[in-house]
Amino acid sequence: MRLLYNMAIALFDIAIKIAAPFNVRASLISKGRKAVWRQLSDASLQGNIVWIHCASLGEFEQGRPLIEAIREAQPDCKILLSFFSPSGYEVRKNYSYADVVCYLPSDTKRNARRFIKMANPKLVFFVKYEYWYHYFKELKREGIALYSVSSIFRDEQIFFKWYGAWFRKILSCVRRFYLQDEKSAGLLKSIGLNNYVVAGDTRFDRVRAIAAAAAALPDLEDFAKGARVMVAGSSWPADEAILSDFVNSAAKDVKLIIAPHEVHEAHLAQLEERFRVPVYRYSKQKGNIASDARVLIIDTIGLLSSIYRYGSVAYIGGGFGKGIHNTLEAATYGMPVIFGPNHLKFKEALDLKELGAGFSISDKKDFLAVINKLWNQEDDKALKAAGMAAREYVESKCGATEQILKEIGAR
Repeated sequence: MRLLYNMAIALFDIAIKIAAPFNVRASLISKGRKAVWRQLSDASLQGNIVWIHCASLGEFEQGRPLIEAIREAQPDCKILLSFFSPSGYEVRKNYSYADVVCYLPSDTKRNARRFIKMANPKLVFFVKYEYWYHYFKELKREGIALYSVSSIFRDEQIFFKWYGAWFRKILSCVRRFYLQDEKSAGLLKSIGLNNYVVAGDTRFDRVRAIAAAAAALPDLEDFAKGARVMVAGSSWPADEAILSDFVNSAAKDVKLIIAPHEVHEAHLAQLEERFRVPVYRYSKQKGNIASDARVLIIDTIGLLSSIYRYGSVAYIGGGFGKGIHNTLEAATYGMPVIFGPNHLKFKEALDLKELGAGFSISDKKDFLAVINKLWNQEDDKALKAAGMAAREYVESKCGATEQILKEIGAR
């Protein structure tokens, strides 16, 4: 099985090299991996080194509370942050809490030994899904503490299949798993692993911190005043079709703030065309939003998590595609969240649904039914109850970061 694993890694490396001249993502990975050795050599890492690895940007957001808490608790330590994907590295390569940010070289025995020797970490954290055989074996061989944080497991993963014995060896290299839920604990227990703690998901700590530190946006506060405002985050065309149909026929006190997932000019122009009510781009209105505006398109990156607070209901995009985006950024403000049908792999969405704070829709008819329930002109009890349930859910799940730090003695 190890031979097949090594062959798969080698084939992936070859595919990246072949695709690099024609594919931006492949090119970034190829160049980034080549630069790693120079980065580590230039850094001359010595002393108390903490290495955190994240697959991509989403996992980084889960690891971020831990990184920043470690930096606060141990200001003299050096933090090495590695990524597998360009979506993480290219966005966070200048992240100020890390001393070195780099790509993770491919998982070969030679690379693992070289990387770990140069990085010389004392503590290592891999976030959520990342399990690399040679890196894990080398860390175990060197006696370096390896922790898996915000981990979550599913029945269909190869670790829990009758033919997954070799892959279970990877998990045996982890000193302790900090799991998101009890189901994951049961799965680990079923294969004889008991070195786990159900600590929860560090993303809850992150979204609470974001909400607490969010800067006020007075122009959006004025836009929302006296209106029923929906904030739609990370929308895709299928989401936008439903939202535009709704707003075009809604009462004048209904307003929409929409942050599309794609903010390139062609898509923004297409989105504007969908609306028959006054629609403006935020970048062109900032500080002086037109008084007749009914729809604001957020055409800049990085504002969404601060904007949710100006609505009473949130719509989370992606549910008619590969999967929904972040529901927690809205829920932390005490807002009910609406999303499409592709949400079943997202535990927080399922939890919010069960608590009456999340609502799944399959079409425009479902959407209108939910809105009519939440925005009942005569009674806002349903809206308040759903919002309170959302806020309480996030609050009840916070604390994973602190628990992890206490257990590993970093506090």
